[in-house]
Amino acid sequence: MDQFRIDTRELDSAGINEVAVVASRAFYTDPFFTFLSSRAITRSRGLTLFFRGNLRHWKTGRIVTVRDQDDRIVGAAAWLPTGMYPQPIRTQLAQIPGTIRALYRRPRSLLNGNTFINAIAKSHPKELHWYLFLLVADPEVQRRGIGQMLLDEALTQIDAEGVPTYLETQKVDNIAYYRRFGFELQNTLTPVKDGPSLYAMYRPAR
Repeated sequence: MDQFRIDTRELDSAGINEVAVVASRAFYTDPFFTFLSSRAITRSRGLTLFFRGNLRHWKTGRIVTVRDQDDRIVGAAAWLPTGMYPQPIRTQLAQIPGTIRALYRRPRSLLNGNTFINAIAKSHPKELHWYLFLLVADPEVQRRGIGQMLLDEALTQIDAEGVPTYLETQKVDNIAYYRRFGFELQNTLTPVKDGPSLYAMYRPAR
């Protein structure tokens, strides 16, 4: 992992776009996004628009990246710290156009996506917590410790604060991965008939 380093600097628009591209590559075969957009070309374009539209308005959140020796972003985590979920209404409204542009060719996907968002909101812990919205590593460098670097960096701060942590994952295989960091499965969400499940995981305060 010596060739990779954590970077906590605030991202400019170019950096946000770079994270969006990495996230698009990482989630390209994700069951949730495949369900929303089955066509490969449309999905690839839509994923980049979705993540760019959300992260460029991540004003109350925290984005941490991992860079390689060439200063290229190869991984990222997007968090909402204590008291920042849900985001302000103004922020949520600003994020809507990006989601619409990502899915406007598939109106049914917009409806299904909104159903998932509502289910996610209802499942969130009521007490103060940190929320992990995004954890990605570029497929070219996955399984090389980038996710661990990002989680260790944040969980050190979270444990010092003494609050729980919460996330959702779309892949059942990720449950075992997150358990290594103290998360446990709290709920399985299947808000759309014949749609994929989302696995809500909770890490108690330390």
